[in-house]
Amino acid sequence: MRAHSVFRSSLITLLVFSGVLAGSSQEQVIFIPYSDARPILEHMSEVLPSPLKGASEKDQRDAWPSWVKQYDSEIRSRLKKGDQDSVINFLLFGISFTKAPRFTPELIRQLREGTASSDSNSSASGLLKRRIADLLDGASSPVANDRLRFARAVLNDAGYDLSSRDARAPATSFLRSAVDGILKEYASYAETLEAAQRLDPTSQLAQRSTLFRNRGLSLDTSWRPNYALEDSLRELKQNGSLTPGSVHRIAIIGPGLDFADKREGYDFYPQQTLQPFAVLDSLLRLGLTTEGAIQVTTLDISPRVNLHIRHTLNAAQQGSAYTVRLPLDPATKWSPGAAQYWKAFGSNIGSISPAPVPAELKGLELRAVRIRPEFVKLVHPVDLDVVLQRIEIPNPAHGFDLIVATNILVYYDVFGQSLALSNIAAMLRPGGLLLTNNILLEFPSIPMHSIGYRSTVYSESANDGDHILWYQRAAN
Repeated sequence: MRAHSVFRSSLITLLVFSGVLAGSSQEQVIFIPYSDARPILEHMSEVLPSPLKGASEKDQRDAWPSWVKQYDSEIRSRLKKGDQDSVINFLLFGISFTKAPRFTPELIRQLREGTASSDSNSSASGLLKRRIADLLDGASSPVANDRLRFARAVLNDAGYDLSSRDARAPATSFLRSAVDGILKEYASYAETLEAAQRLDPTSQLAQRSTLFRNRGLSLDTSWRPNYALEDSLRELKQNGSLTPGSVHRIAIIGPGLDFADKREGYDFYPQQTLQPFAVLDSLLRLGLTTEGAIQVTTLDISPRVNLHIRHTLNAAQQGSAYTVRLPLDPATKWSPGAAQYWKAFGSNIGSISPAPVPAELKGLELRAVRIRPEFVKLVHPVDLDVVLQRIEIPNPAHGFDLIVATNILVYYDVFGQSLALSNIAAMLRPGGLLLTNNILLEFPSIPMHSIGYRSTVYSESANDGDHILWYQRAAN
């Protein structure tokens, strides 16, 4: 879940479970069949990509197998741009490679408005220059810092040589240009969202729901959307849509991996994934599942995410716990529910303790949650592009009870989202639920229908919250 809240300014291996979900040896990931995609193609004929647009049904059917593979490759290639964006977030906010101050909103405003770009004496311009130099120095010999090693790999992959100070000039220019590009992107998003304020609420959400369709696919997350998910799960239990002990098989689309926390860019603790454990913790807290009766499958195209989860799982098999950290800025006026969620996170799956923070971040609150191995072992990864792929489940009754997709579908246009909804429907059991913060187009051919939503506020800051929409697969 990649945690860029759209409302703000925005399975892995299937295990044998009650005889219905099989392990990696029996799991099969397939591309969406043309027969399932055809009604979507007919409905969206005016916006189809080449070679599907204007083609006859026979030509579309013939082109489909090669087109889905090509589009899958294009989607996966967007990870590279997302990795570059993560490095820029690391550059602006990280503390593990520099003694320079972190960027503040005011300094970022100076960069965005151009008041610092040509004045080497300005605080923002000078700070950016210093941080770029420190990042490149660190990345040239990263030693034990896995983030610096990753930054080096990203820059090398983009064609930049870090072997000497003289050779780093092109990399310096690249990073400066990338910062400018991201700031321009976010200015454009802000303009789009401001214009959307004049629309009705449904249209506003629809506008936000494809906001990042042209961005790189970013992996960074935060704990906030998981609070919104728990809020929705509680409401679904209260209205009878979910009953106690009814959730056994769940899938998390895009679980995320914190390289530099999307919200604040924190880099002083190891990289971590949150959402699989957050959802598991919430389901146990609400009595919607029980220990020993739940399996969590993650679906992601990122080799980094899938490898991280596999390593975590392997460590748990050897008896090792998995520790995640949750930062909280006390200067933010959190809603009571958000503050309580932060305090309770992980209480059903591990032990919680305060954790130290670096002197540079004095005042920041940090909690460490040590997740017990038996819960870590419940999470298993599958490499899957949900826009174009699905896990084949021959018996619909053996599908997932719950699928979660927060801050994922926003990276695709309506056509891609519609294909994804078809794949999600095929993986859900009849009556199963999808929770997402995207409004999705409904088709008669896809047995998924909206049954409500929940708006959750994180803090008193403007537009700091999420709308979680609930979609249910038809019972038959």
